[in-house]
Amino acid sequence: MSSHQSAQTMKPATAAKKLGVYLEATPAEFREGVVSRSELSALQADPPQWLLDLRASGPHPRPVVAEKLGISIAGLARGGVTEPLTTEQIDALKDEDPGWLRRERSTQSDVRKENVRVKKLHAEQAEKRAQRSED
Repeated sequence: MSSHQSAQTMKPATAAKKLGVYLEATPAEFREGVVSRSELSALQADPPQWLLDLRASGPHPRPVVAEKLGISIAGLARGGVTEPLTTEQIDALKDEDPGWLRRERSTQSDVRKENVRVKKLHAEQAEKRAQRSED
């Protein structure tokens, strides 16, 4: 008896998230269907024009907007940005460089530095434990 394995599928929202695009801006046939793992791989390997256009000009989902601005998603919310932005809007925001964006970038920089410090501390502690266990 052979087992037939069905293709693993995901909701369009999950696929859009994995592709880094805003679901509402995708074509209707993408939003209304399901996406198999092989279809997702094909979209990633050889993106159709609509996907290339979305990635280039948006509108972009919040995680992509935050990344392009160099801040956290929470920082976007604190700055009052709750809607998807186009690349043009993101560039305009960067050019404007409002106070909230400068603060959030500074906060994000501090968080990254702290993460590096903690990671280094943990590595040093692990190394000390390893040395003690050798003795």
